Amino acid sequence: MTTENPTALGYVRSDISGPQQAWDETQIRSLAKRLGYDLIKTIRFDADTDYRIDQLETAVKINDAEAVITPTLDHLDGSADPLVKSCDVITVRPENTYARWAFPIAQADG
Repeated sequence: MTTENPTALGYVRSDISGPQQAWDETQIRSLAKRLGYDLIKTIRFDADTDYRIDQLETAVKINDAEAVITPTLDHLDGSADPLVKSCDVITVRPENTYARWAFPIAQADG
């Protein structure tokens, strides 16, 4: 019986990483490996990319990713909230996990 590791996407804003983008991507790969994730790919957007978070959410769904790993929350416009509805969000600096289970889904009034 083989167990498959959970999958993750890396996410970097090139305008925020600037010249340290390669280092940020290395840290994402390293953290994914240390935490037991299979890193599918790293998505790179910049300030001119329209609907960045929407596109990232779509990539999470298409790839059935359990987590998005990013250097800092700055890469997610300062908040994990929009993504944490569909996957865990993990930051490298500071190392933190924003878990889906920590955010209960609101029940619709019937």
